[in-house]
Amino acid sequence: MIFIFRDKSIVNIFFLVILCIAIHAQLFINDPVLIVNKNDGFISILLANYLTNISSTILFITFQLIILIQAIRLNMVLTDFRMYQSTNYITAMTYILFTGMINQWNSISAALISNSLVLWIFILLSRLYNNQNPRTLLFNIGMLVSLTIMAYHPTAILIMVVLFALAVVRPFRIVEWILLLMGILLPYYFLASYLFLNNQIKNFTHYLPILRLQYPVLQTNLWMWINLGYLFIALIAGMIYWQKYNNRMVMQIRKNWSVMLVLLLILVIAPFLFDGAGLDTAILCLIPLSAFVANAFGYPKRLILPNLLFWLGIILVVHNNWALIKK
Repeated sequence: MIFIFRDKSIVNIFFLVILCIAIHAQLFINDPVLIVNKNDGFISILLANYLTNISSTILFITFQLIILIQAIRLNMVLTDFRMYQSTNYITAMTYILFTGMINQWNSISAALISNSLVLWIFILLSRLYNNQNPRTLLFNIGMLVSLTIMAYHPTAILIMVVLFALAVVRPFRIVEWILLLMGILLPYYFLASYLFLNNQIKNFTHYLPILRLQYPVLQTNLWMWINLGYLFIALIAGMIYWQKYNNRMVMQIRKNWSVMLVLLLILVIAPFLFDGAGLDTAILCLIPLSAFVANAFGYPKRLILPNLLFWLGIILVVHNNWALIKK
C-alpha cells in the first residue's frame, strides 16, 4: 500500500480522498461531533454559532475537506522546502492516517482548524533564513501568532516556537526581536482599544489564554494507550531515519527541521498547560508529528517497516471506528 503514495503522480490525491473517507468510516453511521468551548477563542464561537444546527452531511463533508486540505497543503509545503530527498504523498498519507488514531480527533474542533494556522506560521518561519526583508516578515509572523492565539487560546505556546526560530535562524538583532514582539502585541492593543471605547474593557481577560496545569485525559482505557504507544513508536522510527539523512541536507533545510522539532516538543505539552484543553488539543502536534514519521514511511528502500507501520495503524483505526460505532 505504501508504494502507491511514494509515487509523485497527481492521481494520488484521489487515493488520499479514499483513504480519508475510509479512516473516518464511522461517520457514515455516527453524526460528526463538534467540540466547542466558547472560552478558548473565536473559532469555537464561530463553530457554536454557525455549525451546530446544520445537517450531518454538510458536517461530514466539512470535516473531510479540512483534513484533506491540511494534509495536501502540508505535503506541498515540505516538498517545496525540499525537506525530503524525494517527491511523494507520504506526508499527506501519514497526516490522514493519524487523524483516526485518537477518538477526539474524529471531530470538528477549534484545534483541528487551528492546524491550518500552525502550518502557515511554520511556512513564514521557514522563509526567515536569508530573507531580504526580514523585518516585515517578522512583524507579519508576530501578527499571525497573535491572531492565532485569539482564534484558539492553547496556541499561545507558539510564542516559544517563534522566539526559538528567531534565535536559531537569524543572527541576533535587537530591532528584529522588537518588531516580532510588536507584531504579537498589536492585535491585542487594537482589541483593548475597541473594548475600552465600548466600555467593555473588563472583558479583556476573556480573550487571554488561561494557564492551568492539568491532566487532559478524563477517562483512560487500554486501547487509548495502545494508540498513543503506536504513535510514539512511529515517531521514534521516523526520528531514526530523519537523523540518518539530516546531515546530508543543506543548512537552511536543517534549520527548518530544527524549527519543526521544537514545534513538536512544544505543542505536545499544550494540552497540559491550558484551561479546558483536552485530547482534542493534542491534534495541534499532528503537523510536526506527521512530518517526522513520514521519514519512516518514505526513506526505507525495503518496504517491510513502512508496510508494518501502515497496516498496524490501519488495524488500530478499524478498532477505533468500531468502538465509536458501538457507543
